[in-house]
Amino acid sequence: MLLITNTHHPHSIGFILSFFHSSLLGSQVQWFSSTSLFVFVMASSNFAILFFASLLLKSLMVACAGNFHQEFDITWGDGRARILNNGDLLTLSLDKASGSGFQSKNEYLFGKIDMQLKLVPGNSAGTVTAYYLSSKGSAWDEIDFEFLGNLSDDPYILHTNVFSQGKGNREQQFYLWFDPTADFHTYSILWNPQRIIFSVDGTPIREFKNAESSGVPFPKSQPMRIYSSLWNADDWATRGGLVKTDWSRAPFTASYRSFNADACVWSSGSSSCGSNPASSDGNSWLTQELDTTSQERLKWVQQNYMIYDYCSDSKRFPQGLPPECSRS
Repeated sequence: MLLITNTHHPHSIGFILSFFHSSLLGSQVQWFSSTSLFVFVMASSNFAILFFASLLLKSLMVACAGNFHQEFDITWGDGRARILNNGDLLTLSLDKASGSGFQSKNEYLFGKIDMQLKLVPGNSAGTVTAYYLSSKGSAWDEIDFEFLGNLSDDPYILHTNVFSQGKGNREQQFYLWFDPTADFHTYSILWNPQRIIFSVDGTPIREFKNAESSGVPFPKSQPMRIYSSLWNADDWATRGGLVKTDWSRAPFTASYRSFNADACVWSSGSSSCGSNPASSDGNSWLTQELDTTSQERLKWVQQNYMIYDYCSDSKRFPQGLPPECSRS
């Protein structure tokens, strides 16, 4: 598997390799002349090299809290999207003339994607902050987080959806158990061949399982990019469009930081994870499922904070609920 990392640290890597050579090999071999000690120290040195190499890999994994300059392209907004703080922060703005958006440079086919967001504060009614994975074409796949703004002191609605082969209509909506405008919070998508798990600050809020055995298409063959946008949707976003955007409060701003992708990058028709990625120890997320504790936390969220579930909407589906609902 290829970890999506900020690998632009040649000086750091060179320093560590130099340290390996001079400190672990040169100096220790010079200190001991006994053959037995030499063998012992060389073995110890080899162990130390492996140990420090693992530390290097871990440091690169941490560095994949990615730089926005390296990982994303601003795609629209005429200057309303900005990358700040040497690439550590990205902001999207919306005013009456336009919103703004960005997309990932890479395409992914399965992954664990994390992003920290701080949403539009105050009266955000009519605005939508979208953060999602999507492929292209008329039979596209898509995995959605959408944050529907609201009047001051009223809670945001977190809207989720899953599209497979162009078919969506799989909405679940939630209130959050915190103020998403006061600070940054982590919104995650775990996408593997068996399931899609939506999480907030490490707490699962939704699981969409692969139900191909019941005839339900599952997103597993189309690589997807990450997209995000801030836009005006006051024709539907807040109370069904009854509450309009208050443009006197513009510009509206949402902020992003700490992007992380432990994922399979799709490029030139092949995956960076290889033909059998699940066989690698570094790809545990490819077979990850909810353990007992996570299932209990999911149940807690859905009992206390879910406000809409398409699988409970029999009026919407008078001919019967979608087949995947029996597997939820």
